[in-house]
Amino acid sequence: MKFIEKLKFNEDGLIPAIVQEESTGRVVMMAWMNKASLISTIETGKTHFWSRSRQKYWMKGESSGHTQQVKSIAFDCDGDTLLIQAEQLGAACHEGYKSCFFCTVNQVGDFDITEERLVNPDEIYNQ
Repeated sequence: MKFIEKLKFNEDGLIPAIVQEESTGRVVMMAWMNKASLISTIETGKTHFWSRSRQKYWMKGESSGHTQQVKSIAFDCDGDTLLIQAEQLGAACHEGYKSCFFCTVNQVGDFDITEERLVNPDEIYNQ
């Protein structure tokens, strides 16, 4: 995996990973990866990340079942951001939305929820 040498991980050994739904082009989430989670993503074809808040390695969908099947992985010209195209199966957001970007700033400086909630997160995470 020689391409990893081209990547610039931050001082914590992390790199931002933007996940885009392949079929629509919509960005569904952004999370952090370390080398181990990137390698696991490549080896399994499912996204794996590093949680900064929990200080824990995790696979997307390990508790919800809402996984991401990786279609391609690219990196930007500076080597400091990953772009993962995936098939999103279920909600990408822990709040139960297809995308983590479900809030849109409106003209009065407030925000609107711009998509339907797919699932109630209490039904997924509090079983």
